[in-house]
Amino acid sequence: NGLTPQASNMQPHNMVINGSMTVAQRATTHATSVTNGFHTVDRVKINGNSTVGQWTSSQNTDVPAGFSKSFKLECTTADTSLANADHFGFGYIQEGYSMDSVSKGTPEAKPMTLSFYMKASVLKTMVVEMTDASNSRHVNYSVIPSATNTWERIVINIPADTSGSFNQGTNSKAGELNFWLAAGSNYSSGTTQATWTARTAVNIMAGVSNWADTVGNTIWITGVMLEVGTTASSFAHENVGDTLQKCQRY
Repeated sequence: NGLTPQASNMQPHNMVINGSMTVAQRATTHATSVTNGFHTVDRVKINGNSTVGQWTSSQNTDVPAGFSKSFKLECTTADTSLANADHFGFGYIQEGYSMDSVSKGTPEAKPMTLSFYMKASVLKTMVVEMTDASNSRHVNYSVIPSATNTWERIVINIPADTSGSFNQGTNSKAGELNFWLAAGSNYSSGTTQATWTARTAVNIMAGVSNWADTVGNTIWITGVMLEVGTTASSFAHENVGDTLQKCQRY
């Protein structure tokens, strides 16, 4: 028809809602947030038990270029001696519908790529874990900041899994994306699992540092993106109204 074709402006699909940390309906700051649950930034859940020091979580404006908000965790009461069953971190719960495109548990299962921006005040090991909730399977990876107080993008390739399921086609829990920051020996004395395998307690947070050992230890995160494929795309920004509407569903 004589018209010049226009380049596609389709964005990659991010399976994480509010990965840019722009929506915080409950509060913008919460003290002693070691308590399990949702306290500040929507869709970000505090995981752990109440004896791993004390922390303040907040929606923060310290961000890498291209972002306006981040999720921040700061240790306000230290714990230098973790009990065997202690554990602490934060995470994101995935819904089956949002994971349909992965086809987990089928011959057509696809790999995924997780990317996020992080900044930390200390050079400690964080363990990033993805679980298959209905089949107790997981993969996990050690992440260590390359420098203190410097934003950097982390990219993790997650292999396909022809076993298990993400409860595709349902609104049931598909799995969890966890960022572990402290753990006692019950959860940290094993090894990380780079391929999908049974979720054994000692491996869940294997090798994680104790981020609660000093008051002021802080981590910031934003731009969390989970997509199908083996390459990390640029973060898929969306209108804040669309993000808010998605968050309100929960």
